[in-house]
Amino acid sequence: MGDGQVPSTIVTTVLAIQNDPTDPPLMLGDWLAEVDVQITVIEAWNGAPVPRQVPDGIAGIVPLGGVMGAMDDDVAPWLPDERALLVDAVERGIPVLGICLGGQLLAAALGGRVTLGPATEIGVVDVQLTAEGLADPVLSQAIPASGVNIPAAQWHQDNIVDLPDGAVLLLTNPACRVQGYRVGASAYGLQLHPELDCATFAEWTAESGDEALQRSGVSAGQANATMQAAEPNLIRAWRPVSHAWAALVRRHAHT
Repeated sequence: MGDGQVPSTIVTTVLAIQNDPTDPPLMLGDWLAEVDVQITVIEAWNGAPVPRQVPDGIAGIVPLGGVMGAMDDDVAPWLPDERALLVDAVERGIPVLGICLGGQLLAAALGGRVTLGPATEIGVVDVQLTAEGLADPVLSQAIPASGVNIPAAQWHQDNIVDLPDGAVLLLTNPACRVQGYRVGASAYGLQLHPELDCATFAEWTAESGDEALQRSGVSAGQANATMQAAEPNLIRAWRPVSHAWAALVRRHAHT
């Protein structure tokens, strides 16, 4: 096809690293499947080995969320391998979509810095595109709910305080400066949870003793009500972003 498009009948595979039993690909997996991109999941939390290099036949990497920190190798001993995998993907120009912890892992792997943030974001939080984000082929597809405010599902207390050299800030808000960024042409890190549905969020709030929830001061009931009310706008905002990232994956796989 002369315009660089890929036939929609060809199925492309991306590799997701599941760092926590409670955070599988969820809606992201459904949205990628809509455009013939399938996810193979490595359950790292359950002892499945994480490759240090992108395997043959894999056209994208999706490191998912988790309760541990990006450098908590004593808690999650597979994290050094996961960070090495992300470095390999970036060096080879293989698309990455890091989600929450996954976005922090991408930053840390490339020389950025992640720390406990002054604000804990739980529930639906507005984020805004930077000037660079408005020009980005993937994150510019996020659809605001009102004005410039894009609703985002959040669950984090750590944040990225220093981006890797050469990274471009694409999404931000006043509470947490780094909400989304890009390294190179096709490696993206997000602080937010585009994949998160209301049912899973409710399961997270039901877990007693969750440190982030307690630190946030947000009540589980109010957070759940806000998520339920916002779910149509969350899907409207992030489904096209997943499709735009999938286009990068398919282009990489078939060129």
